[in-house]
Amino acid sequence: MDEDKNEELTLPQQEFELLRLLKDSVASVRIDNVASKLNTDVNSLMRSIAELENLGLIRVNKAIRKIIELTEEGRKYLEVGLPEVRLVRVLVRCGCKPSINEIPSIANKYGISLMPNEVNYAISTLSRLGVVRVNKGVIEPISQDKLNNVINRQDILNQIKNEVFEDEVPESIKSIIQEFLRRNIVRVRERSVIELSITDKARDLMNRGLIKAGIVVTALTPELITSGAWRNVVIKRFDLSIPTPQAPIVTKHFFSEFLKFVKEVFISLGFEEVYGPHIELELWNFDALFQAQDHPAREIHDTYFLKYPSTGKILDGELMNRIARTHEDGWITGSRGWGYKWDPGRAVRLVLRTQTTSVSVRTLYKRGDGEYRAFTIDRVFRPEVLDPKHSMEFHQADGIVVGENLSFKHLLGILEALARGMGLRKVMFKPAYFPFTSPSAEGYAYHEKLGWIEFVGSGIFRPEVVMPLGIKRSRVLAFGMGLDRIAMILMNIEDIRDLFSRDINVIKRYWTNFSRFVNNLNR
Repeated sequence: MDEDKNEELTLPQQEFELLRLLKDSVASVRIDNVASKLNTDVNSLMRSIAELENLGLIRVNKAIRKIIELTEEGRKYLEVGLPEVRLVRVLVRCGCKPSINEIPSIANKYGISLMPNEVNYAISTLSRLGVVRVNKGVIEPISQDKLNNVINRQDILNQIKNEVFEDEVPESIKSIIQEFLRRNIVRVRERSVIELSITDKARDLMNRGLIKAGIVVTALTPELITSGAWRNVVIKRFDLSIPTPQAPIVTKHFFSEFLKFVKEVFISLGFEEVYGPHIELELWNFDALFQAQDHPAREIHDTYFLKYPSTGKILDGELMNRIARTHEDGWITGSRGWGYKWDPGRAVRLVLRTQTTSVSVRTLYKRGDGEYRAFTIDRVFRPEVLDPKHSMEFHQADGIVVGENLSFKHLLGILEALARGMGLRKVMFKPAYFPFTSPSAEGYAYHEKLGWIEFVGSGIFRPEVVMPLGIKRSRVLAFGMGLDRIAMILMNIEDIRDLFSRDINVIKRYWTNFSRFVNNLNR
């Protein structure tokens, strides 16, 4: 369109409203704000923006801005409440001065969940803020006003749940945002932002009333022709020079590909894959591994117990009897056992398995003596507080090698071969202790940036483990690996939560790291 001509320009209603909004703004406007004011979404605006830019009516500028967003931990606290806020609510509700050990049970009374480790964390935060003090294990609130100020912290999470630009954070909460950054409740991320502004040409045409809104159609339909309505519409011209929006390229998830890669390493060394349930009996998760029933790992702080149904069944009474005797007096294993009365009721309680070793003992029970190698790769569950290095759900690889003439040297050789297959070139081993293996060893691999890191725990299953399962002649070499940790090391991932990210940009970035790692491995 020639600027010197006083021709009217008819635009679709949305494009006209967009121009009018920009005309009333003294500065450029972010596209998300434009979409919000026009009561639409950003994607619906893209075609209109491209057409207006092509007509020379608006300017489009792409800038990099820093935004503050909630991490996975922050989203969890948005739902359940910050630990310090939950503790304050307990103190306000009870109106007492409880001891530290009483807090979880008091919180539960008011329907507030507070794990012991969260209590300690909350007390540390409140003490630093001068809200409470601890005197001989008793929590004493210092000021009611300060207690209320802590509760207001929860509102800050609500303010930034949909992302906040760093330069728009109110001065009054900047110090709290900095604290949340240190605690990994929020994080700063760079984001490409589209900003729009009106051109002088468009402003002049708008002021002169030469841009109007009208009904714009893209095709002449039979209804428009027969009704004569075509006389009152503007038929839109197609501009083939405007590129169509690109759909995101489908990318494989790097962590699922890493798990497939590890499986291939096991299979290449003669292992076969076996499987087991996520919901497990304590018998397979603990008792069959000669773990005493009063062991701390079998408490609620370290294991998820099912509420309904809470118990299962063991159909093999002989197996139950052998395991009971082994725990009580050692049975025929040569051990003295643990010297207590074994409780079969506890053995049938249902838990979310805490280790994939339960799959290994199930396999031994099913197959018995012989020569075979088996592995499993799957998820396990433990009550952890989610942070960059810990998760309530993670992946383990568990393996067993069964044979009559196996030695500890065979175990070390297999572990070294697995490490090399996974790209951990330099390894070493040192003696260790595990309740169900003897002798035992921990394996360490050398990482160029992190130095020596532990990648496996291993040993030879004790007689107290294998004999009740029906293993009479064979030795069983056993080992377990934390695959999430290995993946983080090999792909330079700093936050365990990124392993399960659904953000396409994160997936692409670590897919590149995984591809580079595999390519270097194959050289």
